[in-house]
Amino acid sequence: MKKRAILAGLAVLILATAASAAPGADVKDVLAKMIDAQGGRKALEAVKDTTVAGNVEMVQMGVNATITMYQKEPDKMRLDIEIMGMVITQAYDGQKAWYVNPHTGATEEMPESQAKAFKQQALGNDALLNPEKAGVTYALLPSQKIDDKEFLVIEQTLPDGHKNTLFVDSSSYLVIRTKTRTPNQAGVEVDAETVFTDFRKEGDLLVAHQMTTYQDGAEFMRMSFTKYTYNSGLEDSFFAMTQ
Repeated sequence: MKKRAILAGLAVLILATAASAAPGADVKDVLAKMIDAQGGRKALEAVKDTTVAGNVEMVQMGVNATITMYQKEPDKMRLDIEIMGMVITQAYDGQKAWYVNPHTGATEEMPESQAKAFKQQALGNDALLNPEKAGVTYALLPSQKIDDKEFLVIEQTLPDGHKNTLFVDSSSYLVIRTKTRTPNQAGVEVDAETVFTDFRKEGDLLVAHQMTTYQDGAEFMRMSFTKYTYNSGLEDSFFAMTQ
């Protein structure tokens, strides 16, 4: 029973961890500098799909797992989570979000609140490169100092109206942390903050290799990314719901 509860909890919790964010001085100027900081428009536009492998530590549950995240431009995403000898899959195919029920092993559509969060996370590089096309808007808020470091603060509004707050390092123009509201494992919305560290080059892009997530101020999840792979030719069918 405990094992099933852990699996079910992890399947939901992962949804809240990987919210991608890219900021919007002038918002357009910051966007342009963000693109340059990550490797440049040409390098980002060349990415058609991304596979990221890593490890997850569920701090409050004392559980470790491995995870592989797949993203195909512009709006497909899949997570494969390996824990206790089992693999839990969650995915969004551009229209429908689904998962493998850890209780039954059956493939099911996600509940509405979880599906909404997963769809938000599936949005790819167009959010930064072509925000108007993606239906994403940005607004510049007053800057903030955190731990004696100055951050530009950007409010990102997604096509469904969901808002993320992005904290952009004023010297590197990298997104160092994000804040948002997201459902927890019980489906209740909580304040979530994610901090990105250990930025290193992978191919032509500069990406984070460590990510820590907090919920309502308490440390919740740590993720370390060990391998990035670009343009492996992921098929649309890889993200589609199967019976």
